[in-house]
Amino acid sequence: MNQRILIKNTTIVNEGTSFIADVLIADGVIRQIGTIEIDSTYNVIDGTGKYLLPGIIDGQVHFRDPGLTHKGDLYTESKAAIAGGVTSFIDMPNTIPNILTLESLKEKYAIASKKSLANYSFFMGVNGDNIDEIIKTDTSQFIGVSDDGLYFTKKGNLLADNPETMEKLFANCKSIIAIHSEKEEIIEVNEQAFREQYGEDVPAKYHPIIRSTKGCYEATKRAIDLAKKHNARLHILHLTTEAETHLFQNDVPLQEKKITTEVSVHHLWFSDKDYDRLGMLIKWNPAIKTEQDKEGLLKALLDDRIDIITTDHAPHTLEEKQKSYFQSMSGAPMVQHSLNCMLEFCKQELISLEKIVEKMCHNPAILYRMTNRGFIREGYFADLTLVDFNSQWTVAKENLLYKCGWSPLEGTTFNTKVIQTFVNGKLVYDHGQFHEGTFGMAIDFDNKEV
Repeated sequence: MNQRILIKNTTIVNEGTSFIADVLIADGVIRQIGTIEIDSTYNVIDGTGKYLLPGIIDGQVHFRDPGLTHKGDLYTESKAAIAGGVTSFIDMPNTIPNILTLESLKEKYAIASKKSLANYSFFMGVNGDNIDEIIKTDTSQFIGVSDDGLYFTKKGNLLADNPETMEKLFANCKSIIAIHSEKEEIIEVNEQAFREQYGEDVPAKYHPIIRSTKGCYEATKRAIDLAKKHNARLHILHLTTEAETHLFQNDVPLQEKKITTEVSVHHLWFSDKDYDRLGMLIKWNPAIKTEQDKEGLLKALLDDRIDIITTDHAPHTLEEKQKSYFQSMSGAPMVQHSLNCMLEFCKQELISLEKIVEKMCHNPAILYRMTNRGFIREGYFADLTLVDFNSQWTVAKENLLYKCGWSPLEGTTFNTKVIQTFVNGKLVYDHGQFHEGTFGMAIDFDNKEV
């Protein structure tokens, strides 16, 4: 029999409001919200002074399984996620092999069912090589299709660089098309100019000039124009520039939006001022850009031109990161600390707690049409995280859970702490300890047109 858990007297943050109530969890779901009498059969948790949030849904991670498991895997990275209050994730297709067939997608789900402590879903990879096969299938069976990270495998794999491929996909796809939006031809010209000046040792601070605002903006505008032409569902991954934010709307509800975007936490946290200190450790694609871009992204998040917050969690070994510019891998691990970063902004009064929950919990569930997740509602899966809003701690190697064993946030002191995380009604993370008896579930979603 499933143990029933009663969280007493906690501050629930949900659907734009915060209020003190009790929450009863039974049979994997939220059974009751309100004033609930204690029963002798309940496992009672005192939530007094703590904040109860829906579990974070991270819409973009690279957990590396299969084929790149020296960097991370579905067990280690989902464990780190849960310690950070993340209960569900959508993983990208740039593994080895790339997820370009139904067989490889099914295999990835099978691996997750035996390894992932959090709930999971996976993008189907799409590029010039498999586009014809993809559009022959029922694309509504995919939570989304994406080209993200596939450019690491072969030049020309970015949809943003292939208008003909993109047009074919937009005309036929029934799921979200989530793309990495940079114009490779602009980047290549910039790379060559800096290579001529510096050879292989281009300083990290020039990364946002090489992977420039122009390269991002032109790719994003072209993708949006094509999506509008075909009335397709387009999602621009990891937006990085203030200029691009003006290409998106905030005058319709998310449920009705066809064109959406996200910001990754590191593009809100870091700016080009940090390259001298952290170098290649904060080399991401698209690049971390200026303070003005960072401020513009936050403004667009607050006024709903940006719809969700993700991490683009991308672990690499320290050795892979510390190579010279053209050899250093792009990406870094963030999933254990994304909520803490956003709560720090809340402490600084830059964003409300309710807005954080909207962008990290509610909106990913709405955008990807997930079934019964992302909200604290009776009958919904009990994916929850309990947060202490007044607990100081410092990120250090000894408290990192990433398989790669490092973080660009090492030395950062946070003033909030995730103390408990529930996945499908199970208390999986409890004050630094894990209860690993069960695995997460595949996320149900519904891509049928409303």
